[in-house]
Amino acid sequence: KLVVDCAHGAAYHIASHVFHELGAEVVAIGVQPDGKNINDGYGATAPANLQLAVREHGADLGIALDGDGDRLLMVDAEGKTYDGDQLIYIIAQHRKALGTMKGGVAGTLMTNLGFEHAMQRSGIPFARAKVGDRYVMELLQQKGWQLGGENSGHIICLDRHSTGDGIVSALQALHALRERKQTLAEAAAELVMYPQVLINVRIAKGGDLANHVEVRAAVSAAEAALQGKGRVLLRPSGTEPLLRVMVEGEDRAAVQHQAEQIAQVVRNVAEKQA
Repeated sequence: KLVVDCAHGAAYHIASHVFHELGAEVVAIGVQPDGKNINDGYGATAPANLQLAVREHGADLGIALDGDGDRLLMVDAEGKTYDGDQLIYIIAQHRKALGTMKGGVAGTLMTNLGFEHAMQRSGIPFARAKVGDRYVMELLQQKGWQLGGENSGHIICLDRHSTGDGIVSALQALHALRERKQTLAEAAAELVMYPQVLINVRIAKGGDLANHVEVRAAVSAAEAALQGKGRVLLRPSGTEPLLRVMVEGEDRAAVQHQAEQIAQVVRNVAEKQA
């Protein structure tokens, strides 16, 4: 029994029929688009209504697409969410077990460090692309691999489709669960996700503070403090005058502290340059 949330978007008239035809009992939500409500409180970017519906209907799983139908988030019977990293892990482990894993997995700069370590333990090659599914696609084509995606839920299975598609991605994850007779929690149990803190700092438009000497010093200090058990990423927003400060590692308190330290240095430098 599935709850399928279509975000009042592109898949509203398609997704529930696909899963129904394949044998599931389907409860559809987010299927009443009015031209303005796309992604509004529903879909992969807002899973609260899906979590509620899964519990209310006693469903086995919840599937959330986004407005244009290329992102996927899943929810288990307990209401726990599973993002792109976790779903790609499940698909990759299934393919490895079947012997159909061609090459490795392509992620992005935002892919959780825990995922990278899990791939290493599994003996599956892993590489990072810039953020954006177009860059994941480029990396897959460059390496001749088939599986990749982003933690945001863009998943690309080039042996099943020529692009990212939420319905296709969901079917790959469901296939893995059925074949291995596992729940989402069981299938993802060995993937330990590291705490990840993201702080957006407003900067002057066109500014390149990521390479400022004081900011670089703060990043180096944070990396030293993490002692190889975490990573730091500074990434300018492509759409807003923001510098995104991301820190992840094994210890949440340490990660939070280092992210705030770097963010404050960025703010100080931005104020000096204003």
